[in-house]
Amino acid sequence: MVSNTVTIEGRSFALSRLDKVLWPQDGYTKGELINYYVEVAPYILPHLRGRPMVFTRYPDGIEKQSFYQKNAPPSLPEWVNTFTYYSSDSKRDINFILVEESATLVWLANQACIEMHPWLSCAGSVDYPDFAVFDLDPSPGNSFEQVRTIALLTRRVLNELGLRSYIKTSGSQGLHVYLPVENEYSYEEIRDFGRSVAEIICTMQPDIATIERTVRKRGAKIYVDYLQNVKGKTLCSAYSVRPRDGATVSAPLNWDEVSNVKPSDFTIKTILPRLQKLGELFAPVLTDRQSLETAFSQLGLKMGNGASGASGDGS
Repeated sequence: MVSNTVTIEGRSFALSRLDKVLWPQDGYTKGELINYYVEVAPYILPHLRGRPMVFTRYPDGIEKQSFYQKNAPPSLPEWVNTFTYYSSDSKRDINFILVEESATLVWLANQACIEMHPWLSCAGSVDYPDFAVFDLDPSPGNSFEQVRTIALLTRRVLNELGLRSYIKTSGSQGLHVYLPVENEYSYEEIRDFGRSVAEIICTMQPDIATIERTVRKRGAKIYVDYLQNVKGKTLCSAYSVRPRDGATVSAPLNWDEVSNVKPSDFTIKTILPRLQKLGELFAPVLTDRQSLETAFSQLGLKMGNGASGASGDGS
């Protein structure tokens, strides 16, 4: 096996099989995946740093078998930071990788880690999420126009609660709405808040929106998934590549462009020119911390539901 040694920010390690095709329909290789993550590192790293990570690896390409990587492998370089967390589900410690620097990101891409999935909370405050998220997941019978409709309605409902939200494509068929919050609410509180907002959305658009978890019972409706707000559950990061034809990317959007874009617009070939033109649209989710006290009152919710959240702790 031919390998190439690289040095990134003082970290030296080998890259291998750079010509391995990971996207057969497009011909994109592992080398191109690595190049993308090198170029996007200044933008994606702030969304990953300090957070336990889950990865999806595709060693033989996106059309072959994949697997999730939670526990750090024995081959992890000694300079990569980790966070050990006890999983009550698995009854064992899990050694999560922390992506703190470009070299770690590139090392992971060399392992054919296509998707980057950070927790909603940081290792230093693992019980308290930094965001409430709404994963708008269409059923086969939904159009992307309908997904846009529900996304804009989500923003409207949050606006009426006095809250600012941010949006990105999932990189697949859906949209992700993020609400950055003060780092003081438990996962259970955030989940209860998310459910209340999702119920309002579904009441306003009952023909195309649902909170029904069972796929066969949804019909042609968009799943307003507030249950991602559970410790250990993850969404792909902004700027993460997805294992889809075209090598699509989860792309932050301006709200005023939601009605005019489609997921296939954003790929490893188009994101960097977009960033150079528009800048980093998702940066505010890391700083625009908002209190939910007034919103809780308006929704009739009680605060103080505990810090443990629900199960799903990364096992």
